[in-house]
Amino acid sequence: MSRRVLVTGATGYVGGRLLHRLERRGDDITCLARTPDNLEARCLPTTRIVKGDVTSGEGLDEAMAGVEVAYFLVHSMGAAGNYHRAERESARNFAAAAERAGVKRIVYLGALGRGKHRSKHLESRQEVGRILRSGSVPTIEFRSSVIIGSGSLSFEMVRALVDRLPLMVWPKWVDTPTQPIGVEDVIDYLAEASEIPLEESVVVEIGGTDQVSYGQLLIEYGRARGLRRFFIRVPVLTPRLSSLWLGLVTPVYARVGRQLVDGLRAETIVTNDTAERLFSVRPMGMREQIDRALANEDREFAETKWSDAVSSRGQSRMRWGGARKGTRLVDSRSAFVPVPAEVAFRPIQRIGGDNGWYHADWMWDVRGAVDLPFGGAG
Repeated sequence: MSRRVLVTGATGYVGGRLLHRLERRGDDITCLARTPDNLEARCLPTTRIVKGDVTSGEGLDEAMAGVEVAYFLVHSMGAAGNYHRAERESARNFAAAAERAGVKRIVYLGALGRGKHRSKHLESRQEVGRILRSGSVPTIEFRSSVIIGSGSLSFEMVRALVDRLPLMVWPKWVDTPTQPIGVEDVIDYLAEASEIPLEESVVVEIGGTDQVSYGQLLIEYGRARGLRRFFIRVPVLTPRLSSLWLGLVTPVYARVGRQLVDGLRAETIVTNDTAERLFSVRPMGMREQIDRALANEDREFAETKWSDAVSSRGQSRMRWGGARKGTRLVDSRSAFVPVPAEVAFRPIQRIGGDNGWYHADWMWDVRGAVDLPFGGAG
């Protein structure tokens, strides 16, 4: 049966995949987006896009009108400034707008994490869930373990480390227990969340079938790729040093890397059977998750990727036609210039490779080295 659904965060990794699933199911979908231009080419003509922002509340009432199920899939990891305050304000605005519109349920994707090493980012994600559940609209708060899939932040980090480094340092956080879950299973849970009977708010912990360490994730990825890697254990490697190290060898820039490593120090293990009791989803194990992610890379461009979200990049996105496939990032643009092709191509031949930049190439190297320690992309 078709439902009227609101999806926020549809430009992000999980939100974009859920949007396509709901479109195939035939739901009547509205998306709230800060920059509708970034979303228009990704969705069907039947999907309605409302310009707005959950942090300011702009457009929420218009987007919520007539909606039965509202998905809250936005986050601010990687954003500059006090993103904790922004996330709290976003949750309050969303819950209030849902109540005014008579929405029947809210579905939120948060994160697992407990213990003394729980990061500020994980605390913020769980506080958002508490705010949504404290409202009058019944809310399903999913708390997910590490998500594995082609294009996901966690998978891209693992892939880049193992592909590029035959010898890796092994900090203490690599031994932290986790219960990774495949992105396909996450989408199954989110899609089914609009259908199950629900009378009151509930927290649902979700993960795969295997409880492993992050180190075992690295080893398993190496097995799947046929790569033998060696590890050196180190007693101390602070989150800040780890984030700078990640920024040098992975697609994760330092600000996101710091928050990611902080989160990796906390156990992300499922502690109850609520998901099994309420949902028909039977999640995959770690090996199948990695094999599927690699098969997706070999078969086609990733449907969405973690850096699609504005908050994960820490800056506004330009309108572009890019996608990631494995270690390649393809950015497709076009422009008309009234000159012969050989003339238009000359500036391109003068940059990159051994040529470097057009002028003062060494200054750009220095600029990148200075940028990285302060949380930039380098």
